[in-house]
Amino acid sequence: MKIKIKKKGKAKEFKLISKWEDVTLESWMKLIDFQEGTKSSEALGTIEELSNIPKDLIKQLELKDVAVILSKVSQLQTKQDSSLKRIIEIDGKRYGFHPDLSSISLGEYADIETFIKNDIDKNMPELMAVLYRPIIKEKNEVYTIEAYDGEIAMRAEEMKKMSAEQVQSALVFFYNLGNEFVPIMQSYLMETLKEMKTQ
Repeated sequence: MKIKIKKKGKAKEFKLISKWEDVTLESWMKLIDFQEGTKSSEALGTIEELSNIPKDLIKQLELKDVAVILSKVSQLQTKQDSSLKRIIEIDGKRYGFHPDLSSISLGEYADIETFIKNDIDKNMPELMAVLYRPIIKEKNEVYTIEAYDGEIAMRAEEMKKMSAEQVQSALVFFYNLGNEFVPIMQSYLMETLKEMKTQ
């Protein structure tokens, strides 16, 4: 999306994101960090991150113009596609969302739990690196992903290139599933403990 800014009687054109899909996970994490500051620093950081308008020019914008830009960004975010993207592509490599979360390993679950507990906003790339892994076999819409080995540092860096839209849809899906899965897991563990005591 293009924005025209007039300064000293001359209009200059700048680019602003045109869809929420254009925002990467790395940028989205910055937007979340900006929310911890003042409203003015959040506005400045958000516009700087999502456009090519120079920082010094953003500071000179009138408040009404800042409000218009931020409302356009907000509209884009509300129009995002919230359906889970089971397969994503980053730099030509295909990654698949864990195809069967009911068969998640204890190691995967422990890492996910740790990333959520230790501030999910700061650990989103790591969380996505657990949930999305390279596809090793694929036919039609069925795929197999790499086994989980806990080595996610490199993949977490790659996940920073995911779109915020993909991340948000995965988080919503995972959150909804987690609300169903945790009570089932607790019930299963209680039954297992009872069986162990009777033996």
